[in-house]
Amino acid sequence: MPRGPLTGRLRVPGDKSISHRSIMFGALAVGETRVTGLLEGEDVMATAEAMRKMGAQIEKIGGEWRIHGVGVGGLLQPESPLEMGNSGTSTRLLMGLIAGHDITATFTGDASLSKRPMGRVIEPLSQMGASFEASEGGTLPLTMRGASPGVPITYRLPVASAQVKSAVLLAGLNTAGITTVIEPVPTRDHSERMLRGFGAELEVEEVDGERIIRIYGEADLSPQQVEVPGDPSSAAFFIVAALITEGSDLMVENVGLNPTRAGLIGVLRDMGGSIEELDRREIGGEPVADLRVRYSKLTGIDVDPAVAPSMIDEFPVLFVAASQASGTTTTSGLDELRVKESDRLSAMATALALAGARVEEHEDGLTIYGSGGEPLAGTGDQPIATHLDHRIAMSMAVAGLAARDGVEIDDTSPIATSFPNFMALLDEAAA
Repeated sequence: MPRGPLTGRLRVPGDKSISHRSIMFGALAVGETRVTGLLEGEDVMATAEAMRKMGAQIEKIGGEWRIHGVGVGGLLQPESPLEMGNSGTSTRLLMGLIAGHDITATFTGDASLSKRPMGRVIEPLSQMGASFEASEGGTLPLTMRGASPGVPITYRLPVASAQVKSAVLLAGLNTAGITTVIEPVPTRDHSERMLRGFGAELEVEEVDGERIIRIYGEADLSPQQVEVPGDPSSAAFFIVAALITEGSDLMVENVGLNPTRAGLIGVLRDMGGSIEELDRREIGGEPVADLRVRYSKLTGIDVDPAVAPSMIDEFPVLFVAASQASGTTTTSGLDELRVKESDRLSAMATALALAGARVEEHEDGLTIYGSGGEPLAGTGDQPIATHLDHRIAMSMAVAGLAARDGVEIDDTSPIATSFPNFMALLDEAAA
């Protein structure tokens, strides 16, 4: 593992959520959409391949992706199953897209994705007229038939989930009338921002603390020029790495700071982290800045469960930061982490304990007793089980920076799903 402070400038890959949507919405626009900064991980490539199977032309020319769309309502019946790999986002959003088209599609995925529940999407899409044959427990492999004409619905989200919200809104694109989603807790809003950017008629209203989102179908989407900002979830690993590695002064460029995604930065600042926003700007409706991150002595805090939806994917690396803080960090309201690519609460509690941190696992969170900046012992020759989960692998690679004997990871290959050049960038920054 690299040992030096993290210095210089680096740019993390494009935002995964925005990359998925730029391909999907480009494929539903008539004409040519051009995308720069696209995240070229396996998950986004699974989305691209699925859209090709349904009629879109998608190719990379130089550093730019060009997408020739088929128009809303123009998706073609795929001739073979849509292979989703490890991507829950691709699966749930594409189920929404297909629900509004009169076509049949079969979804397959890897072992990890095939354990993840799809019932939360199946339920509202069934109300809109789609029909499903899923494996036991509502999992993949799954075959669905869309409905055209579908039925517009008003759907109140039972759990905070941007993927479920997006699936219903995407089904509403080709459904005549107004499809409405009610969010008791706001979740990431990339779909709303980008659908508007592509020309859909969509309105968002806040009533008594709830968000009411209406989309008017049938929509026409216009091709766009999209510049994808850096993924805040990917930037999170370098932010934490710089905060906990003495002597670090690192610039992470072009980071997306959508308020529904940037919860981690606020929490780390509350812990005493030095994170400065420079050249704040807006690109394609999304706020972006360069972040200067300096080594900081962190203090444990009680993390407000209300911030969880805006940093749900960043908790594994926050747990690493907490292990190096002075005092105790408590987290709660994180039940959602038990049904991610792995049970992230259990996986991180086990991994950090193996590396020498003091951790207590609760039903909906972890309590971490920080070392006050003392290095963790490390895992020696005993590798950490990542459970094929990219975020566990990257979080524990960061923990290795603060471990005397380093941290050994059983498998780094899952990192390719979201951040193919992660280890190379980490080596470079800490060289």
